[in-house]
Amino acid sequence: MTLFTVRFIIAAATLWQPVRPGVWVREMRMAEHGALSVVRVTAVRLDPAAVRFALDSATRDYGTRGAWTVERLPPNGLLAVNTGQFIGGVPWGWVVSDGGETSAPGQGRLAMSFVVDSAGVASLLVPADVEAARGHVRLALQSYPALLIDGELPWELRAPGRGANLDHRDTRLAIGTLADGSVVVAITRLNVLGSTGETLPWGPTVVEMAEFMRSLGCRRAMLLDGGISSQMAFRDRDGSIRRWTNWRKVPLGLVVTSRADHAAGNPPATLSMQRPR
Repeated sequence: MTLFTVRFIIAAATLWQPVRPGVWVREMRMAEHGALSVVRVTAVRLDPAAVRFALDSATRDYGTRGAWTVERLPPNGLLAVNTGQFIGGVPWGWVVSDGGETSAPGQGRLAMSFVVDSAGVASLLVPADVEAARGHVRLALQSYPALLIDGELPWELRAPGRGANLDHRDTRLAIGTLADGSVVVAITRLNVLGSTGETLPWGPTVVEMAEFMRSLGCRRAMLLDGGISSQMAFRDRDGSIRRWTNWRKVPLGLVVTSRADHAAGNPPATLSMQRPR
């Protein structure tokens, strides 16, 4: 057990608080002492059996610049977050929406893909698993770097000089999966200088975020786009919406709604995805 793990287990001692069936929230400081004591994390845990994941773009072809923000959380939305990395106005890597592939998988040892199959089962795939899954998933988004693979840090994150920047501190947004199949989304914010400090791009290193996700019980995890792109909206237990906004608009968002709403014929009001021009 590493020093980081011990620190984060202490900081993460608060319990998951139920919000509604299949949705829990957990808020905490990242650490009791040291630099990360000024970083606050909000984590949302989702049961894929109770919720539905969908991709959303604010423009029909992504445009030349990102246009999506969490303000697009639909009236029946439970959660909205920005997705993975992007080049120009186009999402990087693999994108599948409603079973249609709009962007082919990207290449990279630290790439990882969040996928949801036709039965609603969510998982995180390493590059070796992607080709076999193509054509068999309902939703996919790709990002990097992978933080955890079956409970362990990837080789590149275990020591300096292996192709990953292990010293850089930034605001982080991560997605992970637990052993029971639950999905966890966690966002960090600098908890100084009030609302001004919240959007300053400072926080944990990649390794610290990996260790934190592991302390929450994640077996696999990856970073979504962080820094000034990281944003989240969450519908609290009283129906109010809490927003962690940021400076940069992005091409693509992930929206979570209740399966019960879909059964009642109330899908989220999002645009259909189209291949970038």
